[in-house]
Amino acid sequence: MLQTFDPQTDSASFRAALGVFTTGVTVITTDSPDGPIGIVANSFASVSLDPPLVLWSPAKSSKRFAYFAGARRFAIHVMAADQRDICAAILESKTAVRSVPTHLSHCGMPIIEGALATFECNLETSHDAGDHVIIIGRVTKAHYTDGHPLTFHGGQYGTFAPHHPPSSE
Repeated sequence: MLQTFDPQTDSASFRAALGVFTTGVTVITTDSPDGPIGIVANSFASVSLDPPLVLWSPAKSSKRFAYFAGARRFAIHVMAADQRDICAAILESKTAVRSVPTHLSHCGMPIIEGALATFECNLETSHDAGDHVIIIGRVTKAHYTDGHPLTFHGGQYGTFAPHHPPSSE
């Protein structure tokens, strides 16, 4: 059923409409005076190949916002379908990344093992965007592997399975 609404006055319907867009799930990590910090985000996108830029958008209302708004370096991890428990732990606690299998990058960033892709970034710039901030990172190192991604749709986690057309035999 098609629903028409004014997003200025009906934020619940606006959120529901945004939720029909299936996204991947990322965990962003950074180091801080309190140790390694993680945050789960689905607001990740590529920006540019030359120079290599990506973006993500933390909410200003997040208790972890100050850690990431002030971070000069961070790593973005595209989570695999079997890493839902890592996301759940990080959603519960900003310091849960300490109990997740990680290693430190060449510049001391916590890197989550088993992620489908990881982008190590230096802060390029940030832009105020309403109740969020758009953070653009310059990718200094990246790696990826094959696998199925963890997805988010309609407020629920899921997975993506490629569609294989029937063979014409």
